[in-house]
Amino acid sequence: MESGDRPVEYGGLPPAEVAIDEQLVRGLLRSQHPDLAGLPLRHVATGWDNVTYRLGGQLAVRLPRIQSAAALITLEQTWLPWLAGHLPVAVPVPVRQGRPDAGFPWPWSVVPWIAGRTADREPPDAAQAGVFGRFLKSLHRPPPPGFPRNDYRGIALAGLSETVEHRLAALRGSGAGLAAQAAAIRDRWQDAVAAPADAADTCIHGDLHPRNLVVSQGGLAAVLDWGDMTAGDPAADLGAAWLLFPVRAHPAIWVAYGQVTAHTMARARGWAVFFGTTLLTLGLPSDPALAEIGRRTLEQVSRDEASQPGG
Repeated sequence: MESGDRPVEYGGLPPAEVAIDEQLVRGLLRSQHPDLAGLPLRHVATGWDNVTYRLGGQLAVRLPRIQSAAALITLEQTWLPWLAGHLPVAVPVPVRQGRPDAGFPWPWSVVPWIAGRTADREPPDAAQAGVFGRFLKSLHRPPPPGFPRNDYRGIALAGLSETVEHRLAALRGSGAGLAAQAAAIRDRWQDAVAAPADAADTCIHGDLHPRNLVVSQGGLAAVLDWGDMTAGDPAADLGAAWLLFPVRAHPAIWVAYGQVTAHTMARARGWAVFFGTTLLTLGLPSDPALAEIGRRTLEQVSRDEASQPGG
């Protein structure tokens, strides 16, 4: 959760399907959690799925702004308490749950306020690469019965080929500044699609881009937005290495994580291509900072032919 005085509102967002303002949030609190309703309340962020209000000094209220995000809030309420006990980095386990009420149609949560800035605004120190590797190792455990699955994250990359090939073709004429790297990026993608699935499905976050990590004084303080968590290929999370850290820091990730095969490493690069093209495509129209994350990710993965230890 970002600190600072100004609310964070990103470009390129889908239109909100319900109006959320301070009056609505205060009414929900008064109705369902009256002991919290008198605390100071301030809008701090509007993201793709959710709106966040800071509540007093230690809490935040997180509300879905589109219907598709409502189910993701429920997943976090159900599974984050279990996951948090296994992880070495803070996650926003809901401390209170909200139900539809007072003109608001979906579940919502009260979560801890985590001081810091998202990693797109304050990148983690390269020395935090090992911390990130240990976080992934702790997260990537066998999924328990009933753990969520979705059809878009952690799946076989062949299922995303049409989307990624279309984006790569569109980016060639977009002025994104990647013309010199286009062939290498496509090679990384094709290598990833061809790599066999040699890792068992694990619990994964599924959306580890920089806006979902909180950094404080260079250190990794928390991992946010768990609505896409799923059982799937751990390579999907390993691909975040290229989104978050310079390649020179990657060996510390792999050492902390443990054995990564060459096939898994190839798939991880493929997921980096997927996320890079996604962020660049979404960001180009109206969110230059998001587009820059995508462009930098694709540039990094295009130059990284033999990341250790899988290369």
